[in-house]
Amino acid sequence: MFAGEYAAHSPNKAGTENANNWQSAIAEAAFMTGLERNADVVLMASYAPLLAKVDAWQWKPDLIWFDNLNSYATPNYYVQQLYSLNKGTDVVPLTLNGKAVTGQDGQFASAVLDKKNNELIIKIINTGKDTMEAAFDISGAGSLRKDGLLTVLQSDDLHTENSMSNPSAVKPHTQTLTVNGKNLVLDMKPYSFNVIRLKFAAK
Repeated sequence: MFAGEYAAHSPNKAGTENANNWQSAIAEAAFMTGLERNADVVLMASYAPLLAKVDAWQWKPDLIWFDNLNSYATPNYYVQQLYSLNKGTDVVPLTLNGKAVTGQDGQFASAVLDKKNNELIIKIINTGKDTMEAAFDISGAGSLRKDGLLTVLQSDDLHTENSMSNPSAVKPHTQTLTVNGKNLVLDMKPYSFNVIRLKFAAK
């Protein structure tokens, strides 16, 4: 299957449809967990459109906006970027009460192994307005190092948009996290897309 072309549409604060705001971007992040979980069937996917000029556009949404001198990336662009930078070689199960995480309690998730870099990568989205705790039992993943990386794309306001005057209103932030044995607990911020990278310990 080739999933294309896709993009989520959402009204902005003024009520104008098809805005590149955080609500549309987080919806696309949630949708893409389904693409990744079903990578044996979905071989390709394509967001569209890609580019738009601020004073001569046909429709929204678009990933990158530009004028004659400047450009900025939308929150939707950063969702695509995080997926592209955190690809895996093998899909692994990530379940909640024995089922894939496909919207239970506003959560969407997928997990992959990156055998080239010897890492486990977890993507999990909190679409709710409250902070939510996610506790992962990673006992089946083998021996992991105690330190990992967490990249978060988030805004408390679903209507937040990047712009020429504020191009970094929504952008990824990376921090370290700690694995406690075979358990990992993550406090997910409201309306957040979280990417966890855990490296396997050397044998």
